[in-house]
Amino acid sequence: MFYNRIFLILLSILSIFLITAKVYGTEVRVKDIARVGISRVNYLVGYGLVVGLKNTGDSTSSEFTKQAIANMLERMGIKIPKNSIRTRNTAAVMVTAELPTYAKPGTRIDVVVSAMGDAKSIGGGTLIMTPLLGPDGKVYAIAQGPVSLGGGYEVAGKAASLRKFTTTTGRIPGGAVVERNVPVNFANRNEIDIVLRDPDFKTASNVASVINEELASVVQAIPISPEVVKVLIKKESVNSIEVVAKIEELPVEVDYPATIVINERTGTVVINDKVKISPVAVAQGGVTVKISEQPIISQPPPFSSGQTILTQKTSIQLQEGKSIFILKPKTPSLQDIVMALNAVGVTPRQLIAILQTMKSAGAIHGEIKIQ
Repeated sequence: MFYNRIFLILLSILSIFLITAKVYGTEVRVKDIARVGISRVNYLVGYGLVVGLKNTGDSTSSEFTKQAIANMLERMGIKIPKNSIRTRNTAAVMVTAELPTYAKPGTRIDVVVSAMGDAKSIGGGTLIMTPLLGPDGKVYAIAQGPVSLGGGYEVAGKAASLRKFTTTTGRIPGGAVVERNVPVNFANRNEIDIVLRDPDFKTASNVASVINEELASVVQAIPISPEVVKVLIKKESVNSIEVVAKIEELPVEVDYPATIVINERTGTVVINDKVKISPVAVAQGGVTVKISEQPIISQPPPFSSGQTILTQKTSIQLQEGKSIFILKPKTPSLQDIVMALNAVGVTPRQLIAILQTMKSAGAIHGEIKIQ
């Protein structure tokens, strides 16, 4: 009952918020909805070893771990048979990182370390020097350092174990040093692409209009797709970095499609203010079945040869509840949905079923995304 009240309060707050947003509009900075075309993340990957584990590393069945240890020792001038290596204090891992576009040699970036074999935990271990490669096979960074699980742990006994979070994946903040940068010549460009993170024709048109209004003497913006707005710099003496800095701070009105997002695992429902509904009648009901067992003792007559018998008496109670509401909105909107569902008092799980059924009936005009 307490959670139902909280849910209804949240629905009411959501309704007020969306009505206010519709009145005043939604304006954000260009920086918050788009990026410069050449500004992108470059992925790096490497294979390495985490050492110093307390008997939680790979087992001896992980042949690639033994081979990696043997190769590492051989490079250091120590040559021993691979089969004599014990791996419980070592884990083979994949190391991944994101290289920013403008990162220079010497810049530190975070890395993620993930176990490849059957290690139980890599917490407390140290990643030894691992080259990180780009898609072209070149080394762009070198990773090394102690692995942090961020509060994760695992304890085990003979008959039970307890684990919090994932213990086979960790991070090393600033654990890699950039050795090679991605060459980008940005300052002398005369064309700039503004790429929207969520492509939309209306938003792209709005971005171009705002840029042309505020910076008409310097640039010309042309929307060439729902995702890209091309900005042409008119004057050669203008620095493109200064132009981008001004463009990123411009406020623009954002448009977006009518969408309902449903997470069935958590019972979370998010509805934006673009969702409209047609007149519809909804019946929402459920059946509650209560089964109880009552022990009954049956005793034989005195001085007889019978035995006391314990039996069970089963009682079944069935209660059916049903609610019906009809939506006949003059201007169908999310507010009508919220008010109707508040009146019925539905739970989050019931709300999910109602919305999906209304969509199937053609009463909801918008997309439903299920996560």
